[in-house]
Amino acid sequence: MSGTDVGEELGARAAQARALALLRIRSRALAVAILPAAVAVVLFAADAQGHLAGPAWDAVRWTVLGVAVLVLLVSVLVAVAVARARPAMSPTVPVAEEGAPDLYRLVRDLADRLDVPAPSAIALTPDCDSWLEDRTHRALRKGPGAALRKGPGAALRKGPGAALRKGPGASPEKGPGASAEGADTAPVLVIGSPFLWWMRVAELRAVLAPVVAGTGPSAHPDIAAARRFVRGLDAVIADAAAPGRGPVRGAPLAFAGWVARLLLRACRDHAAEMERCVAAAASMRAQTVDYGLRIAAQEQVGLAYAGWDRLLTRVALPAWRMGRWPSRLDAGVVSALTELSRRDRLADGFALRLGERPACDLLEQPGAADEAASLLAARLFHGGPAESGPGWAPVDWQQYPDEVVDRKWRSEAARLHRVLDTLGVPRASAADPAVPTLARVMEHLSGPGGPEGPGEALAAGIGAAVAREEAGAPAPGGGQGAGGQGQAFGGPADDPLDAWGPGPLPLFPLQPPRTGTELLADHVAAMVCCAAVDTAGAAPGLDWLDGPALLVGGTRRADLADPVLSLVEDGDPDPLLAWLAEVGVRSDKPVRLV
Repeated sequence: MSGTDVGEELGARAAQARALALLRIRSRALAVAILPAAVAVVLFAADAQGHLAGPAWDAVRWTVLGVAVLVLLVSVLVAVAVARARPAMSPTVPVAEEGAPDLYRLVRDLADRLDVPAPSAIALTPDCDSWLEDRTHRALRKGPGAALRKGPGAALRKGPGAALRKGPGASPEKGPGASAEGADTAPVLVIGSPFLWWMRVAELRAVLAPVVAGTGPSAHPDIAAARRFVRGLDAVIADAAAPGRGPVRGAPLAFAGWVARLLLRACRDHAAEMERCVAAAASMRAQTVDYGLRIAAQEQVGLAYAGWDRLLTRVALPAWRMGRWPSRLDAGVVSALTELSRRDRLADGFALRLGERPACDLLEQPGAADEAASLLAARLFHGGPAESGPGWAPVDWQQYPDEVVDRKWRSEAARLHRVLDTLGVPRASAADPAVPTLARVMEHLSGPGGPEGPGEALAAGIGAAVAREEAGAPAPGGGQGAGGQGQAFGGPADDPLDAWGPGPLPLFPLQPPRTGTELLADHVAAMVCCAAVDTAGAAPGLDWLDGPALLVGGTRRADLADPVLSLVEDGDPDPLLAWLAEVGVRSDKPVRLV
């Protein structure tokens, strides 16, 4: 037996030992629940045989019986709460085998090489990570996200539940992930959608090898039972913490949650160690497949994460705030990473690598998958509606400068002047009093008191205006479908975020709320950009790493931030005046607003 086999065996045995420890905790809890009933049986059996007679023992017997009945009722309550609680399920875009036969074939071949059961299905997540997820709970099999309906994501229609087949024509129940309960007992393979667009096919296979190898330990009955036990406890705690429960339902659920917290506290260390051992065993098994390539592919994982983060925070977030959601985020990450690699010279032979087959070619309709994942990303990280509508529409990258950048600048400039009007700030002396100008803003911020007086009031007014507008935005679960991407998720019953309960969206905010000074600086910069477009022939543009960009003569000007901050924070207009003169911007000329 090789060193790899020994390490895998040791990891698997350690995981099984921890699983047994978790199951012993469950057995002890059950023993505590039935102990009063057992004592009551003994006492009544003794009375039937003429032992322990007398009024005192009769009182003891009936007291113990009452306690036993009460404890059993409470135990049944907790057991029902655990059985009915829906475990957390990651919001994903399900992918059917007919929508990605090559991807399913790659995963099936990988499972065969690793000699483990194949995952029951594949799903995509708008994140730079991949994992296995157990969706065998009956509430998850037919619950939200089980199927994609008609719309741009129709090629991905069948969700988790479509099994990997062993070969052409084989039934799902006969696949490598099949068991006595059917192939659906195998976990679902969740793949980060940016990986499919950025990685090459061989790199994706190498990265997925340790993940797919985890289906082996997942099939062990003790480990599977231990995981279901822990997930059930976690689900009960989440249900107990959910708002909107009345006193009739809330009190029993609160008690069940308290019991679940006690048990989960006792399980925490064993559960964490079990998962660590499972991961170690899977990693050791995966060393037999593309190990050398996996080391190089891990570099691409880190690069993909960096590019994805920049794309979301710098490019997608401004569009989401404008009521537009970029419909090709995964394709955009390739452009962002290409630009990042060009600027920082991160890798030699980069152009040669891009000449290899990208992993997104494993999908029949990569555009539909990208669109579905992009909408899900908008919901997760921003809290947008589930469907397209008048105030929530898709935008492609060619339209981004006009639909997002220009509209963003002009709407912020308009908000800035509305707040100035509210504060009673007069129009600039050198301008037509009927039109807005950049001079008005600069005179106000550089006037007496500087940023401590006029600037603070203006920042507070802008912050209040932004808060009011965000409060009046469409509800996260709303939006009227108009045949857009939202139809891919069907109606509200098929919303993949319903499994997270009624909590607020976004689930994962990308940035903390902006301060008043940051908002003021953004609005002043937007006003400057509008003036540059209207008076100096500049144009809105898109920078893949920094988002909205001002193009002067076809070249991006990235030196506007410091002059604007000097005006906003110090009340000093000179750096900005010098910048305006260099670009040829007339601050006294009118600016077109939204």
